[in-house]
Amino acid sequence: MVKKAILGVLLLCQTLLLHSAPFTVVIDAGHGGKDAGAVGRKGVLEKNLNLDVSIRLASKIRTQYPEVQVLLTRSSDVFLPLQSRADFVNKNNADLFICIHTNAAESRSAHGTEVFILGTDKMEQNLDVAMRENAVIKLESDYQTAYQGFDPNSVESYIMFELMQNRYIDQSLQFASLVQNEFTNTLHRADRGVRQAAFWVLLKSACPSVLVEMGFVSNADEEQYLKSDQGKREITDALFAAFCNYYKHDPHPAQSEAQPEAQPEVQPVDDCITDTVKLAPIPAQSPLPIQPVQQPAPQAKKEVWKVQIFVSRTVLPKGDSTFKGVTSYSYKQANGWYKYMTGNCATREEAAQLRDKMKDKFPDCFIVKCEE
Repeated sequence: MVKKAILGVLLLCQTLLLHSAPFTVVIDAGHGGKDAGAVGRKGVLEKNLNLDVSIRLASKIRTQYPEVQVLLTRSSDVFLPLQSRADFVNKNNADLFICIHTNAAESRSAHGTEVFILGTDKMEQNLDVAMRENAVIKLESDYQTAYQGFDPNSVESYIMFELMQNRYIDQSLQFASLVQNEFTNTLHRADRGVRQAAFWVLLKSACPSVLVEMGFVSNADEEQYLKSDQGKREITDALFAAFCNYYKHDPHPAQSEAQPEAQPEVQPVDDCITDTVKLAPIPAQSPLPIQPVQQPAPQAKKEVWKVQIFVSRTVLPKGDSTFKGVTSYSYKQANGWYKYMTGNCATREEAAQLRDKMKDKFPDCFIVKCEE
């Protein structure tokens, strides 16, 4: 009895601890240290703008919502690898991840705000932004090992993002829309929309995540606004308002005590019989015995391994120079891309040997598992 009582107390304590876990938001000031990020026409550094707004936002949330745990990936001018930022998010079981960035473009007229969530919708259109933000990876030593062969400058590397299922896409989209709404409707900034792109730091973070582009330092007017105290204050207020709206409607134990889940009331469907019908028993000697329907056995799909050698926006004719002499190949269309593969291997080991042979011609080739 004593052991059972102790066990009960321990279980109760564990339950209380789980229900008292605070809502955690991680704010990531993009770039830092040796990675300056975008540089404005008048020398304004993106890394400093990102850090200033991140610290201001963290302070406002802590003041208004003391029950919320607010963490900064960096609070000073230090360099952080992208993977370590995502690891920090996951280690602290974050409920929301906000990446603060500043935009740049070759065109000096480009202006406005945009918020990104993870995804490959219109990947080609947003690829330049993703490549620029992911380029920091190459500042790290042995980045190819740390990032599992991912090359931020290779189009083929971004195909892996198509295979990732983002379970937090709805919540990410909800918060991103709130942020962009504040930027456009409250601050009257030019609206570049909520968009999807292949950012490594969002891919590896296991919670609702957004990457905010506050404006363009490559635009003289926006650079002046972004570096001003008024600009920083207004952007911080807009982000804070979006957080307040999101936090208010997001169910979490820190806001209210856990309530038993309400069971939905079952409504009868009009065209269905809802009364109970008693069936007469079937006579033992039935003249028409019921024969079980023989269902055909499902055909097992055959697993094969192939090597993806490149992707193309169009179907290429046979003998095209892109194939570099490879004559046996197949392709699969997905999201507007044609993924060209070679080989039809029974095992992954066999495919690995083929991949090694293909490396000289296609350095970015990799193994894919298919069903036929």
